[in-house]
Amino acid sequence: MTPQERVERALAARTGDCVVIADESSDANLRWAGNTLTTNGITRSRRLTVIAFEHRADGMAVGVVSRTGVRDDQLTEVVRAAEQAASENSIAEDTQPLIEPSTRQPSGDWGEPVPETEIGVFAGFAAALGEAFAMADAGGRKLYGFAEHELRCTFLGTSSGLRLRHDQPGGRVELNAKSADLERSAWAGAGTRDFRDVDVVGLDAGLTQRLDWAKRRVSLPAGRYETLLSPTAVADLMIFIYRAAVAKDALDGRTVFSRPGGGTRVGDRIAALPVTLRSDPGAPGIECAPFVVAHASSRDSSVFDNGLPLAPTEWIKDGKLNGLVQTRHSGGLTGLPVTPAIDNLIFAAADGATGPAPDGPALDGPALDGMIANTSSGLLVNCLWYIREVDPQTLLVTGLTRDGLYLVENGEVTGAVNNFRFNESPVGMLDRLAEMGRTRPCLPREWSDYFPRVAAPPVRVEGFNMSSVSKAS
Repeated sequence: MTPQERVERALAARTGDCVVIADESSDANLRWAGNTLTTNGITRSRRLTVIAFEHRADGMAVGVVSRTGVRDDQLTEVVRAAEQAASENSIAEDTQPLIEPSTRQPSGDWGEPVPETEIGVFAGFAAALGEAFAMADAGGRKLYGFAEHELRCTFLGTSSGLRLRHDQPGGRVELNAKSADLERSAWAGAGTRDFRDVDVVGLDAGLTQRLDWAKRRVSLPAGRYETLLSPTAVADLMIFIYRAAVAKDALDGRTVFSRPGGGTRVGDRIAALPVTLRSDPGAPGIECAPFVVAHASSRDSSVFDNGLPLAPTEWIKDGKLNGLVQTRHSGGLTGLPVTPAIDNLIFAAADGATGPAPDGPALDGPALDGMIANTSSGLLVNCLWYIREVDPQTLLVTGLTRDGLYLVENGEVTGAVNNFRFNESPVGMLDRLAEMGRTRPCLPREWSDYFPRVAAPPVRVEGFNMSSVSKAS
């Protein structure tokens, strides 16, 4: 039975209003260590989510059942389980009418067969990887890492008549290079939709340069330093801002975006430069679902909003907080426009300068090269690691530098620095931005599993707080 048929069968089995989401995914992967491929494989999975609604005099109760591996003869059982859960639950706080069909909704090719990824997606990539292995062997380096490609197809059907589909391809490669004695290490990563745009040789060239930088070791104490952050590091920090930008939490006084005395900080200036943080379902290279898909309700999503069309949204505009993640329910509480979460993120200067990754071995090509050349004394961060939130009221986070922290002196990288634990608020950091490069798609290291579709520039930050020396390597 096709996923489309499963959605229709489940809806036919309902006794009340219902939303059915069928997810079908296939995953291909390669792994390597010490300049040798070690494993490869393909996995497939499917999940069925049934959201049942029970109408009552004072609102609606909701029951959600989500299961993997549901057989065709179990569809009715899952629907009944969701309806039973609804009957046992209290009225949902976020009760809203279900979304009705509209010409605004991009329905996708509902009836087309479900595509699957295969190991052949790595054909060109694997050949280039072999070339990188040979160069690494010749240069006395060891390459470790993995590549993954997933194709997820989501089918959304509702008792109100919606039939929506989205096919989401996505992939990533993470590459770690080590010196022969394993004393020096550098990381690089890239996100992709199909691996045709991944430059393995270019990634390896950047890693080689960073290992060369690390031949000289420099010990520095903890403190506040002028710091250049790579796009990868910037992406990780911007995702923390985005995840904290929940309207309901801000209205309840829980976050850095809560206004003292009540309300939200929408309209406040929060960045020194006229920056923009936005999401766009159609952004080239990082496209994502153009409608809401909510498997469960939370403070930033609502099952009642399933199928709601998504539009380009500016969360920060010209340095001011412009919007927060809103459901229809929270929008009614805040009086702000309904702006649901979107599964990508773009951080850019006010002029919107964006583009693909430039050629060249540096962390971000000429853009970052120029920033290095204009630095008399500072640090260059390749990527961040193990970032955790400490205080939601200020969005203070802590984490580690890893696999590449370098000293810049008189316009040149002069060596690798001992790692630090940092304590910083990404929102507070926005107020100390001194310079931004060109925005381009990049892979966040910390969030790559959960939020891989990001575009960000390298930035210069004044007084980045390296709070203590770390023994991390």
